[in-house]
Amino acid sequence: MPAARRILVINPNSNDAVTRGLEAALAPLARPDIAIACRTLAEGPFGIETQADVERVTLPLRDLVVREAADATVIACYSDPGLHVCREATPRPVLGIAECGVLTALARADRFGVIAIRARSIPRHLRQLRQMAVIDRLAGERALEMSVAETAGGRDTLARMIAVGRDLRDRDGAGAVVMGCAGMAAHRRALEDELGVPVIDPTQAAVAMALGLVAVG
Repeated sequence: MPAARRILVINPNSNDAVTRGLEAALAPLARPDIAIACRTLAEGPFGIETQADVERVTLPLRDLVVREAADATVIACYSDPGLHVCREATPRPVLGIAECGVLTALARADRFGVIAIRARSIPRHLRQLRQMAVIDRLAGERALEMSVAETAGGRDTLARMIAVGRDLRDRDGAGAVVMGCAGMAAHRRALEDELGVPVIDPTQAAVAMALGLVAVG
């Protein structure tokens, strides 16, 4: 029998609650022939919220990607930290959730919006959208002004996400909404039910793409 194939999903921050949330969000994508393994980067900060945090995890991420040698790797942080250096380090697919989340949104709507954790994250996200050459299809990006830890476990997170999502839909004209942090994963279904437009969990989007890549070899 062929060896079991595996997708490695790395949470680049050191908050295990975020990793557990990823495991729950990815459970619907489970299949018997391709394992999905979620890992926490112990060297990471408790939340990745600044460019300094992004730079701090780049080389530890690369080392983990090389060490684990999975069939595909997903970097589960909306800043896509270390994406390009990790791609240099392995011939196997390495996917960033921001890139995959946006591409999935573009398949669902003409214009999309993004829910960010903090306003200071938005310029970093906009740089990536310009690099992807999709900035003209961004309806808007609005911030919760919450920490990564709060989005993963706070009781008021969903209510705040609904309010921001409505502004993206009604004021900015977003036909799909991307959740701009891996810690928001638990709220996707409830948020989509409230907004009535597609809501993209970028980690689900990235792992779905990885499954396709691994399945076709």
